[in-house]
Amino acid sequence: MDTLALKLILTPALIGIASLAGRRWGPAVSGWLVGLPFTSGPIAFFLALSHGRSFAAAVAAGTLIGTVSQAAFCLAYAWVALRRPWPLALLAGSLSFTALTALLDLLALPLPVDFALVIAALLITLRLIPRLPHAPTSASTLPPWDIPARILVATGFVLLLTGVAPSLGPRLTGLLAPFPLYASVLTVFAHHLEGAPAAINVLRGLLYGLFAFSAFFLILAALLDRTSIALAFIAALAAALILQAGSLWLVRRGTTA
Repeated sequence: MDTLALKLILTPALIGIASLAGRRWGPAVSGWLVGLPFTSGPIAFFLALSHGRSFAAAVAAGTLIGTVSQAAFCLAYAWVALRRPWPLALLAGSLSFTALTALLDLLALPLPVDFALVIAALLITLRLIPRLPHAPTSASTLPPWDIPARILVATGFVLLLTGVAPSLGPRLTGLLAPFPLYASVLTVFAHHLEGAPAAINVLRGLLYGLFAFSAFFLILAALLDRTSIALAFIAALAAALILQAGSLWLVRRGTTA
């Protein structure tokens, strides 16, 4: 019940805030914002309380390496979006995420190797993602149903995915948790209403935000079996916030440029 309430309250709040941030500071900032583990972090917390620290640590490790699948989603969506409408770009991104998830489910690597692989994937993806000029958002072009529709779609995705994930076990649950639910909603609406450059800027912002995301789950996976739940989450959150502050500077600099 607590987890359901979290989904119903936190998901609409996050999408609303990120959408408003996108209108105020641009699509890249909204993508950066949803890179934080607003949902996957609390889900790991509730799993630690209900299933134990070892179970939650395994979920955190799966979520960490699942960041590679997020990078694949961003890269595939961005390149297809250059020439195709959003449904085909979303399909390409989702298929890429699924393919990488299936591959990663077969691998069992040490945690430091997982983290190194994630960082390498993020850096390579940032290098390969298309660079297009940022088109300023005009508020008059956005219909009144824009943000409510984003909230509705995102909340439905979260309820569906998290409803079936716990039956899959900690590893696959962790691998599926990083599916970019919020980012895909923001990207699709930006693509539909403002064009491919805005969608790609959302994805680039997300990629910068994923450095903090990966640090959060690295520390969580490493500490949950060694210390209390509270200390593990406090340490992971502190590291994520520090990195997120630094990545915001990069996002704003890239948007300005």
